[in-house]
Parts: sequence; C-alpha cells; structure tokens
Amino acid sequence: MRSVIQRVKSASVTVNGERVGNIAEGLLVLLAVGQDDGTEDLNWMIDKLVGLRIFEDQEAKMNRSVQDVGGEILMVSQFTLYGDCRKGKRPSFSTAAPPDQAKALFNQGVERARSYGLKVETGVFQAEMDVELVNNGPVTILLDSKKNF
Repeated sequence: MRSVIQRVKSASVTVNGERVGNIAEGLLVLLAVGQDDGTEDLNWMIDKLVGLRIFEDQEAKMNRSVQDVGGEILMVSQFTLYGDCRKGKRPSFSTAAPPDQAKALFNQGVERARSYGLKVETGVFQAEMDVELVNNGPVTILLDSKKNF
C-alpha cells in the first residue's frame, strides 16, 4: 500500500462539478492499494498516517499528529501511485490491485481512520476527480507499507 500525505490548510475533491469531499486543516491522503496488499498493510498505513507527527508544536517543531491538532483527513484513491515507468515512457500499473480488492481495502482504511474519532472525507472510487489543496509548509510525505521507500 502506498500513500502521498500532504499537510494542508484545506483540501477538497470535486466530481462532475459537484464537491464530494472537503476538509479544513489536516491531511490530504492519496492512497493506492497493491495487488499483494492485505489487512496488515492497511492497518500499518492508517495507524502510521494518523500518528504521523508532521504538525508544528508551540516551538515550531514537527511534533504533533493530525489527532493532536484536531485535524481532518481527505482520503482519495489513487492507483497511479503504482505506476512503473522504468521501461519505456508509458507507465505500467500491473502491480496495482484490481478495482474490487482496492475498493474494499480503501473503504476499510476510511473506516479505520474514522475509528480514531477523526472526520474523514473521500472522493468517489474510480471517478475522474479534481483535487484542490492548500499545502501547508509545504509538507509532503511518502509512505509504502512494504517499505520500498
């Protein structure tokens, strides 16, 4: 499982001109499920991103989590994080999970994040989405449950 996590002042996702998800301060999480991913990967990813200390404390050090600051999460499915561009110029997505598996794990991830008491908004799975954000910092973190990076 892979994610790009951005600390944001605000973020939203729009589908066909309709805003379907919107958050204030918190995290924009672009999440991809790989074909070999399971519950263990999901739990590691969600626990890690909820506890990530990337918000500043009173001494301007990154020492607080999204929970600590009362932040929100906008989680958007993004299979293209599994794009492999090592050969040729067109990415291969052969290691991304099939849609049914990816959707099930993505939805479990949303529920797990909500179980922490956080407001979690989402996009629409497999839809063409417009994502807007105001990146705070900017702070952008990459996570991979298989620890490939």
